[in-house]
Amino acid sequence: MLTFVFKRLASGVLLLVLVTSGTFFLAHLAVGDPTAGLLGNSATPAQQAALRAKIGYDQPLLTQFWTWASHAVTGDFGTSWRSFQPVGDQIALRVPVTLSVVVAATVLAAVVGVAAGVACGLRPGGLGDRVLKLASVVLFALPGFWLSLVLVTWFALRLKWFPAVGYVSPEESVGGWLQSITLPAIALALGAIVMIAEQLRNSFLQVAGQDFVRTLRARGLSKRRVTAHVLRNASPAALTVLALLFVGLLGGAIVVEIVFNLPGIGSLTQSASQIGDIPVLLGLTAVTVVFVVIVNFLLDLVLGWVNPKVRQR
Repeated sequence: MLTFVFKRLASGVLLLVLVTSGTFFLAHLAVGDPTAGLLGNSATPAQQAALRAKIGYDQPLLTQFWTWASHAVTGDFGTSWRSFQPVGDQIALRVPVTLSVVVAATVLAAVVGVAAGVACGLRPGGLGDRVLKLASVVLFALPGFWLSLVLVTWFALRLKWFPAVGYVSPEESVGGWLQSITLPAIALALGAIVMIAEQLRNSFLQVAGQDFVRTLRARGLSKRRVTAHVLRNASPAALTVLALLFVGLLGGAIVVEIVFNLPGIGSLTQSASQIGDIPVLLGLTAVTVVFVVIVNFLLDLVLGWVNPKVRQR
């Protein structure tokens, strides 16, 4: 088990190094000279040169990379080229907002998706199964921002059940916090619910047709116990989809945060991309990859517990 954990941690560190290094060089190639975007078109060549010297952009690219990487390993992602505030402080203020929405969406998708998947797996071809197929077509055809706008129009503007925009921290009001993240979480979770339900339904039916399940029924086990065995054997595929969806929801949070005006890392990513604030983009990339590594590591541990063959591989 220790070897299994060590290999997963080593692969996670390698992924972090490769992604952040690649992002550094690609961002510099894409942005070019950032002083025009930071100072505006009216900036003089002297002002641009002064800003390059201030942010270290006049140094060789490898020198810039070494400076950034040597500080990043200690958790110091440098300072923003726009506000000259520590990047880590800006991200720390926004991560709780995004995590609140993404975790809520993941939990909602897991609960509803698993329930729907099991229900459809127990009654294939039934009404629930047909509704699931229709929902998969409709939700994948509609863009995420459109669904967000529909939720705002109906549940915020017309029914006034939830606020249309803004975020309330749990320190201020737990009730206000729940209200502020409900609609964004639902907007993110809708597509994920269908994906989890479909994956679990297909895996459930596949496992239910295997010989060991027929043997369990022949031995006289109750339907509930047989269903529990089938669900445990079908769960690895659904867990994998859930982990991938969590990563996808981090990316989808950008659109949702813009629609609902949430001060999360999605909106920070958008603003940093528009002006070419590379230190902020690199810090966001590193933090996102860390989340991905943690989620995949936890997924591997759970899969290793559910299926010992995973540990052997």
